[in-house]
Amino acid sequence: MAVFITFEGVDGAGKSTQLKLLLEHLESLGTEYLFTREPGGTPMAERIRDILLTPAYSGMSVISEAFLFAAGRADHVNNVIRPALEAGKVVICDRYVDSSMVYQGYAGGMPLELLSAINEMATGSLKPHRTIVLDLAPELARERRAAIAADRIEEKGEWFHQQVREAYQDLARAEPRRVKLVDASGSVESVQDHIRRLVDEVLPRPRPRG
Repeated sequence: MAVFITFEGVDGAGKSTQLKLLLEHLESLGTEYLFTREPGGTPMAERIRDILLTPAYSGMSVISEAFLFAAGRADHVNNVIRPALEAGKVVICDRYVDSSMVYQGYAGGMPLELLSAINEMATGSLKPHRTIVLDLAPELARERRAAIAADRIEEKGEWFHQQVREAYQDLARAEPRRVKLVDASGSVESVQDHIRRLVDEVLPRPRPRG
């Protein structure tokens, strides 16, 4: 059975580290999976990623952001995510539609109804079976990413990132079966243990032999 799992969270919450550990866990289980990311995942979408994250485009409007994300997402879903799911794979994606709803919608001020309609068209209404959100206070996230050059979105102020965090918390309350918050302030090991439990809940069960 195909399973679609997405990862979300404030910038600096440790997604890269936790995703690497999760993929190692899936490999140890012999799970056939595809890992991908947004923005990105296809040659076209990777070009869009460069535009979206380059600090030189700091004056980009939230509307431009939303349509660029949706354009990349449409190509990504059509050419990567949906074919992998149809082949019965587990798909792990670093960010997806919830990022647009949070960053351009709740925090950016774009009407949520319009954003939702754009992304419904872009994805063909494809939703994840589970979304894991790494939750971390913006000040702690800023400390963690201090040594890394910030991209255009990470450069936005602390008020913006606090809005992002609160929006993810709202999503988890609105869709508690799909969206699961994970406290990212603990040790790497404890956070990973929590993530693995949440992922294991939705993974296909191995068929009994014999």
